[in-house]
Amino acid sequence: MIRQEAYDLSRISILVVDHNKYMQILVKEILRAFNVRDIKTADDGADALKILQTYSTDIIITDWLLSPIDGLEFVTMIRRNNDSNNPMVPIIMLSGYSEYHRVSQARDAGINEFLAKPVSPSALYHRIAAIIRKPRMFIRTGNYVGPDRRRDCTSVRPYDGEERRRNSQGLVKIDGQPLSLAKAEARLAS
Repeated sequence: MIRQEAYDLSRISILVVDHNKYMQILVKEILRAFNVRDIKTADDGADALKILQTYSTDIIITDWLLSPIDGLEFVTMIRRNNDSNNPMVPIIMLSGYSEYHRVSQARDAGINEFLAKPVSPSALYHRIAAIIRKPRMFIRTGNYVGPDRRRDCTSVRPYDGEERRRNSQGLVKIDGQPLSLAKAEARLAS
């Protein structure tokens, strides 16, 4: 059995965004059981964006099915809008739809964690703990803004060459010089 580390969550603030009042209450009560004291709620993405103008939150927990702004649009607005107060805030997406393509869409919108409904306290705690235990690097590229989509960012070596991936002959170029993967790894390690 894996021992899960207990975190003191009493000083973090969380914004819960869900159109369903019962779900808001459920998530809020679960968070209170974790000793989270600073919890705000919003019924939709538009209300949440208004709240975020004056409220500094440590984590956002949002449903996918929101209206008039759905959860993906809400996440995209937080991540990409120039007037966003905290584009790097960790976001947990809740959804009753947990098909692979939906999880991928949410990941590509910039969420940190995905949680399928129905929500259990242990699953929610596990996602919050994952955000605390292994924060992922924030990435900003031409078509993506959000946490590094790779789960294990600690094993990634710094990029040190003209090309990121191996060419068709299995060689890696470093400083314009083609090297075997073993030689490239040895050179990067030194």
